[in-house]
Amino acid sequence: MHTSQKDLPVSAAIFMIAAMAIIGIIDNYIVRLADTIGLWQFHFLRGVMMLPLIVIMSRIGLGRLAPNRGWAVAVRSIALAVGMLFYFSALALMPIAQALAGLFTSPIFILLITTFVQKRRIGPWRIVAVGLGFIGILSVLKPNPQDFDAMVLLPVAGGFFYALGAIATRTLCEGESTVALLGGMMLSLCLLGLIGLLVLAVVPLQSVPGPAGFVTRGWVWPMEDALPWVILQAFGSVIAVFMLVKSYQLGDATYVSVFEYSVMIFGPVFAWIALGQALGVWQIFGIGLIVFAGGIIAIRSGGEGVQLEAKPG
Repeated sequence: MHTSQKDLPVSAAIFMIAAMAIIGIIDNYIVRLADTIGLWQFHFLRGVMMLPLIVIMSRIGLGRLAPNRGWAVAVRSIALAVGMLFYFSALALMPIAQALAGLFTSPIFILLITTFVQKRRIGPWRIVAVGLGFIGILSVLKPNPQDFDAMVLLPVAGGFFYALGAIATRTLCEGESTVALLGGMMLSLCLLGLIGLLVLAVVPLQSVPGPAGFVTRGWVWPMEDALPWVILQAFGSVIAVFMLVKSYQLGDATYVSVFEYSVMIFGPVFAWIALGQALGVWQIFGIGLIVFAGGIIAIRSGGEGVQLEAKPG
């Protein structure tokens, strides 16, 4: 008896959890490369490394590289790329638990946009999930009203643009291959990195040493200290995305998307073990609420929850 790819939920879950474990580990090391190079150089270099690997993914049968509707993929890619710029900026400036918490505001933004902009009705379960997720995000980000730091909004801005990209995936990019979507986003990130480098070459900004200067730093040479971490990001992301694509091939999207939230566990736990980034009780509580709320949204949305299938890691 022939077994379809959709009949392997356990294998799908294993692939997804493995992908999220890789992303949770490699994203912790953004702060290492942020010591010496900048955000724009990082994304340009990583794009140059990853784009040939994405072409190879297409050649070995993982999906068609050319998009069916180039404009739709471009809109989606730019939204996601901007979201990733905010997310990676946050990774250099705050613990990964806070950066991920901000990024995972995206399911909340998706529901808010679909409710108030697209005028779709949502049920009570998802309304409760939004409230729980918001409490969880506040618990992890720990914004202090008396000493407000706008930096905590960086990953939240990433979550907003990531939500726009996820909505564009559903409304504009139906039928596009995962490889085409991934290639479009990586090309956008690479081009944005190049544009950022050119702007900083023409109008250089004063940059401080270390991760605090990650966003304002132009081209740095030599860069032997950062290069191993850029290579780790490029190859680690390709492996993770391969597993992620395989996961969605093997299991139902509604079921599989819930396991994406395991990155909220892998990232902070690895940061605690390897980098000494301790989590407080309220942050652990907040992460639990975010994972729980995300699971509710994914299940009740019937697969319309945010999917990280295009996330480079």
